[in-house]
Amino acid sequence: MSRSGRGTRVIHQELPPALRDAVDDFAEHLAQVRNRSAHTVRAYVTDVVALLDHAVRMGCLELAELDLSVLRSWLARQRTTGAARTSLARRAASARAFSAWAHRAGLLPADVGAALASPRAHRELPSVLRADQAAALMEAPARQPPTAHGSSTTTGATVDATGAAAAEAVLLRDRVLLELLYATGVRVSEACGLDVGDVDHGRRVIRVFGKGGRERAVPYGVPAQRALDDWLRRGRPLLAGARSGDALLLGARGGRLNPTTARQIVGGYAETAGLPRTSPHGLRHSAATHLLEGGADLRAVQELLGHSSLASTQIYTHVSVERLRAAYRQAHPRA
Repeated sequence: MSRSGRGTRVIHQELPPALRDAVDDFAEHLAQVRNRSAHTVRAYVTDVVALLDHAVRMGCLELAELDLSVLRSWLARQRTTGAARTSLARRAASARAFSAWAHRAGLLPADVGAALASPRAHRELPSVLRADQAAALMEAPARQPPTAHGSSTTTGATVDATGAAAAEAVLLRDRVLLELLYATGVRVSEACGLDVGDVDHGRRVIRVFGKGGRERAVPYGVPAQRALDDWLRRGRPLLAGARSGDALLLGARGGRLNPTTARQIVGGYAETAGLPRTSPHGLRHSAATHLLEGGADLRAVQELLGHSSLASTQIYTHVSVERLRAAYRQAHPRA
């Protein structure tokens, strides 16, 4: 929302036609040429619409009138309204991407965003589970009674044989979801996007399509293989229906499991197991940290996680160092 409370769609419609067309063309470029996800496209478009709305208020009615002072003024206004450094960094990145595209498309005489600086985003160390906590989370579904966890059946209601079997299938689904997230470190969207054919059981590898449509192969271990075997043999056939298609992980009604439900499943099991608040992204952090602590090469972890830049992976070395320092302070007599 802008300061006046208008939504992005309303602001977009109120832009001058040339600016509105530029936003639409930029969105199409991101989706069709850059192969960005729908979520990324929405984030970029939201930022660019806000930028152009600010430009219009400053008297820029043509895209060619957009210059560095307008970009800086827009960011300064965000700062004065209390935007976090991470938000400012993201908005500056959106402005630079739009400026570069507009210049290449001949809509801007110069790439005015190239000189736009932004505050360095503050990167907090990700929270991770200890190895024993991760193990406890993996075992959590096995300790649950065969009720309809995550299904449409009312909790505590008496279920017939069919309902009990479906509830058991959901528990098998939950177990394989947890095992895959922790074993591979994949993003929750990547896990939910897996098809049955993406699993190579012989080599214990899954084929993942990550950000930008980049494909990578990620190995998994024996516990995840057992969970997969149980799910595919005894769980998935009970939930599969006309809406299932080739999806590996299914919701209680037979459609592809969606990331929101997956987050609820992970968080729910962490809570019932008495563990710190955990999300699928927390399991990704934990997997990366435990790999590095176990001696894995940083570049190997980068490839497994699907990071385009090694800098994104290096944060996990900071996590390991902090844990080492905490252990040192606790154990060393002269710490």
